[in-house]
Amino acid sequence: MAKKPYYITTAIAYASGKPHIGNTYEIVLADSIARYKRFTGYDVYFQTGTDEHGQKIETKAFESLSTPKEYVDQKAGDIKRIWDLMNTSYDRFIRTTDEDHEAQVKKIFKKLYDQGDIYKGEYEGMYCTPCESFWTSSQLVDGKCPDCGREVKPAKEEAYFFKMSKYAPKLIEYIEKHPEFIQPEARKNEMVNTFLKPGLQDLCVTRTSFKWGIPVDFDPKHVIYVWIDALSNYITGLGYDVDGASGELYKKYWPADLHLIGKDILRFHTIYWPIMLMALDVPLPKQVFGHPWLLQNDGKMSKSKGNVLYADDMVDFFGVDAVRYFLLHEMPFDNDGVVSWELLIERVNSDLANTLGNLVNRTISMINKYHGGVVNNADIKLPVDDDLRQVVLDTPKKVNEKMDQLRVADAITEIFNLFKRCNKYIDETMPWALAKEGDMDDRLCTVLYNLVESITIGATLLQPFMPETAEKIVSQLSTSLRSVTELGTFGLYPSGNKVTEKPEILFARIDTAKMLEEIAVRFPAKVEEKVEEKKKKTEEVSKPAEVLAVEKDEIGIEDFDKLQLQIGEIIACEAVPKSKKLLCSKVKVGDKVLQIVSGIKNFYSAEEMPGKKVVVITNLKPAKLAGIESQGMLLCAEGPDGALALLTAEKDLPSGSMIS
Repeated sequence: MAKKPYYITTAIAYASGKPHIGNTYEIVLADSIARYKRFTGYDVYFQTGTDEHGQKIETKAFESLSTPKEYVDQKAGDIKRIWDLMNTSYDRFIRTTDEDHEAQVKKIFKKLYDQGDIYKGEYEGMYCTPCESFWTSSQLVDGKCPDCGREVKPAKEEAYFFKMSKYAPKLIEYIEKHPEFIQPEARKNEMVNTFLKPGLQDLCVTRTSFKWGIPVDFDPKHVIYVWIDALSNYITGLGYDVDGASGELYKKYWPADLHLIGKDILRFHTIYWPIMLMALDVPLPKQVFGHPWLLQNDGKMSKSKGNVLYADDMVDFFGVDAVRYFLLHEMPFDNDGVVSWELLIERVNSDLANTLGNLVNRTISMINKYHGGVVNNADIKLPVDDDLRQVVLDTPKKVNEKMDQLRVADAITEIFNLFKRCNKYIDETMPWALAKEGDMDDRLCTVLYNLVESITIGATLLQPFMPETAEKIVSQLSTSLRSVTELGTFGLYPSGNKVTEKPEILFARIDTAKMLEEIAVRFPAKVEEKVEEKKKKTEEVSKPAEVLAVEKDEIGIEDFDKLQLQIGEIIACEAVPKSKKLLCSKVKVGDKVLQIVSGIKNFYSAEEMPGKKVVVITNLKPAKLAGIESQGMLLCAEGPDGALALLTAEKDLPSGSMIS
């Protein structure tokens, strides 16, 4: 029986510099999904690559005294090196300077022009070079680019435009009929309500102010702009041909099953790209998932802040699989994750060294100590064995359910719950006590066999996420990783097998202070301040911060009862233009949507708000803030340092739930 095809892509990395750990998260996430799909029987094609044209690259090449092609060759090499370092199993690394890609981009542009979807005009506006985007004055935030916050400059040039508005109604209809197309759900609401329904402007798709790009055949002073060039890699990489002579890979794998991208480029992939495909009469991808960001404690990583972490540096200290585990485990499904040297050390010590590494090591050590390394199944069962087996046999189903939902962090948690159950099983059965009892050897054999079998199944499930570690575990147990069909059976480990004599330490515990000192020597600017902060916090641990509340007059229950407090779900959010403090949120409360303006911009970004379940005053008299009507209030708590935290429900309640 032929395997079902599955095509997964990442966004292609912009070849202007070395990717930081947040960029690297995406390729590791995609790799874990691709590996899991292969494991569960799919014929996977996994594509990644680099976006290599544009004004920013032309400028950087000039500054580095090299040609643009020399510059991107070096940067693409850096990106590919890191993707390979992280043990990612991509099938093609496409570059937008590849000849087959450039040839098809020219043909795509010509087809869209010939059928009237592209026309020549003139663009005038404020231009952001890093984002390669034009903006109107009303779209700017505090006079700067609304996407990256950098300076913009006035620009005017002749350009070709794509008729986006022509296809907008068709795209809205498609999204409504395919609710799974944009994930997570909150991102879909943002795209439809914030960008599509208010109306689309036609899109600038060529430039004349720089030369580093794919030229328009019939008007060579124009180069094809990033949208048509970069986005079309997803089909050109499979051998798509505008003239109908597409290759076998395209016929087999398109439409893509999953475009995995950062939430900041969701608009391009769920609006611009689908509309281009509609114009080309090409099927749309099945799903676009906008994953959250991996942030430093002090916000989004940027070189200007000096808070950038790189994968190869982290691998030097912790190893590939430890970094893979951290990236995949620490990123929530739809909220931003946090990365720091200290947090990574903590995860290595608690999860990898203690929960997993110690389990494997002491199991093998006990088998060697008590039975000369031989694992025998005497099958002397007790109720505690049945409970362990049930947990182990239920875990593959739970992992599969989470992976179907792209909840990778939750899937890993289920696997480590299995390992934790094994550790608990050791405490419950006390093999060291059984070994002292002369007539309990068969029971001891059963306990050790159950541990080896459970660990083997856990290692098999771990393989997509930590492939080297999974192989090391089963190698030490003198067995191999199971197939997906074998995970439904407990007891396949061959009785009589002999484990390794000297178990390898999978993950050694780290001395936090010593490791931070080593990191500080190598990266003094990044770590020195945090080491001092840690020392200060340690000294002040016995001095908890005090919150001095302003005392107010007592009220009766009838006064409190006047407030209507409900759970609301934020479905969209954007920064209020020209305001440093205000965010404007669309909040779904039951069957209605309220517009609420809140002074929380210093504590929450607009991007992280959608999806949050918050406490809302819904019967507050409407008021105008910065000229925008606010129809309620989001409740927050204020800490001793003035930081605000939104109030949320302890349990996942439906929007509209009353608070009383």
